[in-house]
Amino acid sequence: MYRLIHLILGFTFLLIGAIGVILPLLPTTPFIILAAYCFSKSSKKFHLYLLNHRLFGGMLRDWEAYGIIPFKVKCLSTVMMLVMISYPMFFLDLAWWVKLLVLLTIVIALAYIWSRPSRIEGKAGAVALKQDS
Repeated sequence: MYRLIHLILGFTFLLIGAIGVILPLLPTTPFIILAAYCFSKSSKKFHLYLLNHRLFGGMLRDWEAYGIIPFKVKCLSTVMMLVMISYPMFFLDLAWWVKLLVLLTIVIALAYIWSRPSRIEGKAGAVALKQDS
């Protein structure tokens, strides 16, 4: 039952991610990462398929191995989040606490995104870090 639920979730997230490739306001990356996670718990075949996929494979391998979010993705995510909340924050008559909750959610999401590495540190960087410690 556990594997079946993860398999269904994996296909659901993959479908949403695929729709996000076509629709500019729907993010693709988080749903593909969620699909890969679900497939890792349910189907080695589909997990390997995503890891070797022409478009998503590199991103997923970097995420799974190093927790990397590429700099371009960070910038695009930041711009999209700010654009998406701009209209409701400035032009809709929402309660102040709703606006505060939305703002807090965006700040937490952006803090997480920008706390992740953007690239794999080279061996020289790793050696320098070990020497500093």
